[in-house]
Amino acid sequence: MAIGTFEFFSDSLKRGTQFRIILPNEADAASEGETVPLKLLILLHGYCGNSGDWLWNSAAVEMAQKYHLCIVLPSGENSFYLDGKETGRQYATYVGQELVRYVRKTFGLSGRREDTFIGGYSMGGFGAIHTALQFHDTFAGAIALSSAMIVYGIGGMKPGDDNGVANYEYYRLMFGDPETVEESGVNPEKLILQIEEKGVLMPKFYLACGEQDFLLQSNRRFEGFLKEHGVEYCYTEGSGEHNFEYWNRHLEPGIRWLLGMF
Repeated sequence: MAIGTFEFFSDSLKRGTQFRIILPNEADAASEGETVPLKLLILLHGYCGNSGDWLWNSAAVEMAQKYHLCIVLPSGENSFYLDGKETGRQYATYVGQELVRYVRKTFGLSGRREDTFIGGYSMGGFGAIHTALQFHDTFAGAIALSSAMIVYGIGGMKPGDDNGVANYEYYRLMFGDPETVEESGVNPEKLILQIEEKGVLMPKFYLACGEQDFLLQSNRRFEGFLKEHGVEYCYTEGSGEHNFEYWNRHLEPGIRWLLGMF
């Protein structure tokens, strides 16, 4: 097993950045006399987190070896993995396009959509959903654990408001005008409607949220939208709070579901 940290200049972020990577001992696996490139799984951290969270707190290393995956752990700061005109930073483009191209070329990974996945918890869960939809031609599916569906909760905020996580000014910077956020492209529901209208491939989703999690109702709301629109998904709840004790119970089931190993 190889674990490393790489630094490179990102055109999307207009600065140097770094990511961590987990590679199985054998970069290729033999299959009928041919080499099989590694599949890619990008795992996104949550709000106030960093690229080491999955490495230190989960079985990501074991999952990489067991399921023949290259797991990439980028740094998203507190961006919600969105492109921001006001900030000049394009985190969605960075994760969903630039980073995918870079690791595929550098490490000889599979270039097939069906071998490319993304996942995350909390802010990273939202980022995984949104990125998979924005770049639906790249990602076959996403794992979203306790997703922070902020777009459902900030519409009524006014200048000076603070919901205990962040203030109105932060949300406006990240998501745009809170009054119109649910009708904008940062809302995953709108992206699903656009994909439906185009008649192109839709990513599939593995969703999980603990019954004691403060984000439970917003996750149930998104699950209802997926069901209403016939999107392929798996949704599960169960006793658990907003922490890695719960998320760790769903990393491997999520991987297996995306790989078709039910």
